[in-house]
Amino acid sequence: MPRRDVEFKTSDRLTLRGWFFTPSSFSGTLPCLVMAHGFAAHKEMGLSKFAEYFTSNLPVAVLAYDNRCIGASDGEPRREIIPSLQISDYSDAITFAQSLPEIDAAKIAIWGSSYSGGHVLTVGAVDRRVKAVISQVPLTSGWDNFHRLNRADLIPRLNKLFEDDRHARARGAEPARVPVVDKDPHAFCVLPSEDSYAGYGPAIPLGWKNDVTLRSLEAFRAYEPSAFIDRISPTPLLMVVMNNDVVTPSDLALGAFARAKEPKQLHVIPGGHFEPYDGPLFDKNAPVQVEFLKQHLLK
Repeated sequence: MPRRDVEFKTSDRLTLRGWFFTPSSFSGTLPCLVMAHGFAAHKEMGLSKFAEYFTSNLPVAVLAYDNRCIGASDGEPRREIIPSLQISDYSDAITFAQSLPEIDAAKIAIWGSSYSGGHVLTVGAVDRRVKAVISQVPLTSGWDNFHRLNRADLIPRLNKLFEDDRHARARGAEPARVPVVDKDPHAFCVLPSEDSYAGYGPAIPLGWKNDVTLRSLEAFRAYEPSAFIDRISPTPLLMVVMNNDVVTPSDLALGAFARAKEPKQLHVIPGGHFEPYDGPLFDKNAPVQVEFLKQHLLK
């Protein structure tokens, strides 16, 4: 599928970079699906497979971009992940997509996965330009997720680390950093699980940096995107949940989905957090998303 590099400015004048995909042939203007990846992930870590699948099976364009401070996009400190800023960037990406001559500005959908699966729940509620929302294996409660991933006896130590980092940054020091994943699931990192290392680990030799600022973990804990889920309606929502997800726990996502209002669709797939991106479970996942977009974006 045709793909070109693009860049655009956010409302605070930061440059974000990504890819713009179209079908091989089309006439007139196209609906557009806006995509960004999950926690600390680059667009190269699986977004093109989804984008190419969508543009091969639907008359749609896809804008897939790197979140600020990540990958090809600008932003300092590098690999600092602040949900409120990434949420604002989604709306700026929508504005950019609407400006493109290939795009029907009245037909914009958004897609997010894992951390960004939480972002799209908020964007879908507050940005009424959005006509459909796909939330794949979403983080729905940072507080609950954080406390599932971290033992209770470690929380006082983490609170002290957050406090010390704030004081150090106020003095002009470089931000403290924490690994995203570790081969040892008991080691201190943002996502301490065996499948997290299996999911992110292959990207390390390809140049992906396995750390984020400690502030990113503090912001993770304070992030509650499911607070907006009942406000997405009347915009249609598709949520994809893996039934054995320990990274963004399945029960938290299902509880959030129960609070969403119609129109909504739930697709539950047997497997773990990283399995819907590739392999046989991609084939159980992507076609459902295509049918959802046919029904709610193309009509």
